[in-house]
Amino acid sequence: MTDADLPVSPEAWEARAREVLPRETYDYYAGGAGDEITLRANRAGWDDLFLRPRVLVDVAEVDTSVHLLGELLPHPVVLAPTAFQRLAHDDGELATVRAAGATGSLLVASSLSNVTIEEIGAAATGPLWLQLYVFRDRELSADLVRRGREAGCRALCLTVSVPVQGNRERDADNRFCLPDGLEMANFCGHVQARMPEPTGSSSLAHFIEEQFDPSLTWDSVGWLLETAGVPVVLKGILSREDARLAVEHGAAVVVVSNHGGRQLDGSWPTVRALREVVEGVDGRIPVLVDGGIRRGADVLRAVALGATAVLIGRPYLWGLAVAGQLGVERVVELLVADLRRTLALTGRTSLSEVDSRVLAE
Repeated sequence: MTDADLPVSPEAWEARAREVLPRETYDYYAGGAGDEITLRANRAGWDDLFLRPRVLVDVAEVDTSVHLLGELLPHPVVLAPTAFQRLAHDDGELATVRAAGATGSLLVASSLSNVTIEEIGAAATGPLWLQLYVFRDRELSADLVRRGREAGCRALCLTVSVPVQGNRERDADNRFCLPDGLEMANFCGHVQARMPEPTGSSSLAHFIEEQFDPSLTWDSVGWLLETAGVPVVLKGILSREDARLAVEHGAAVVVVSNHGGRQLDGSWPTVRALREVVEGVDGRIPVLVDGGIRRGADVLRAVALGATAVLIGRPYLWGLAVAGQLGVERVVELLVADLRRTLALTGRTSLSEVDSRVLAE
């Protein structure tokens, strides 16, 4: 497949991916919880923010770089942790990590990957973080943290929004499970490498119920800080109170996230929660945000509201499904080019110049 054959809009990438993916895989990636109110609101929320462009500014040179945890990144688009990428393409996470390196993107590798963190780390040519779910078997989680650090992961991203799984009805209807030949590679040799057999509902839901530790508290963050040996990022913060607690308990970064609308349906969209979390953090640590980011203008809006960077998940999965590594690269390149264009058209020459004055409020 050549560049000329690839889509150019986010909607077209998804449409093309839907054509090539089995229904149960597409639904797993695309679906949300319950009536999918939050899923839709994540996207619609960014559209509600209009921009105030300035004119007659020299924008011959535009800088999209950002600093994050001591790294200078060429752009603020981070590849979010997404599980089971070999459902989309045979190369799975290896295609994604290579694309991340080719585009200068920070990648957050999922603990529920179909490729081990060692293989991902060996293929990485750019910054890499490891996402973590804490299992009831804490030693298994602690061992993965150690392995991630040894594989070159520079931060640990703890997902805090899944004490139990949300009501993902598409997965239940499809009796979602991993097909034969695919497993959660980081846990090879353990029972956690495979989901339970389908029993009339989602095998993933049964796996989470059996394996994820629902008793995590803020004290668990302290345990993780002692275990990690690298900065700890908390992903899933949606309130001012939790933002303050995250800082108090030693988090290096927080990610405003409702898990892509896949957990609590009716929770507020991340664009609205972002304002409150930024207030709660009060400039002490960086704030990232995900959920519904599709265009360069969305990235600019997020930065204007106080985010340092954004994460995307579904957009690059559609690229992976359509064209493997090349597809992921092209999705990122299109988004960064759109950000560069949007910066110029709003009369800003760098992201450091973007603040709330770019928003028409």
